[in-house]
Amino acid sequence: MAKTKFPVTAAIRVLRQNQIEYSAHLYTYEEKGGTTVSARELGVEEHCVIKTLVMEDENRAPLLILMHGDREVSTKNLAREIGCKLIKPCDAATAEKHTGYQVGGTSPFGSRKSMQVYTEASIFNLERIYINGGKRGYLVGLKPDGLGKVLAIQKVSVAI
Repeated sequence: MAKTKFPVTAAIRVLRQNQIEYSAHLYTYEEKGGTTVSARELGVEEHCVIKTLVMEDENRAPLLILMHGDREVSTKNLAREIGCKLIKPCDAATAEKHTGYQVGGTSPFGSRKSMQVYTEASIFNLERIYINGGKRGYLVGLKPDGLGKVLAIQKVSVAI
């Protein structure tokens, strides 16, 4: 049987360096399919697929927000919770410049720029999460506590 060759991205190098146990999952990427497609392809609940969103505050300072795949971020509540006037999503070109990842393949691990990472608190109630491994069509599965071992996270409650 042929062995599947998984990509070694900046995200994977960070996980390996920090000795975070993870499972690798490749799937056929669909443009604008989002977490609905990845959950379907992996056979997991969309709630367990975590999206990495690149946003910016009123001063254009970038930040990452990790959110359940089946939920949205209340940018108004996020701004209020972290003490900003405004939070808005970055456009694709800006997001790629900050992270070094192509939109649809953005991982919170190994991004080009160091950014504050805000994480929906309820993610830590899950047994296992699936998050982008740094390439379109590539997720890694890990325990949620692995996030805090690698990233300086701040928990927030901003899901809608």
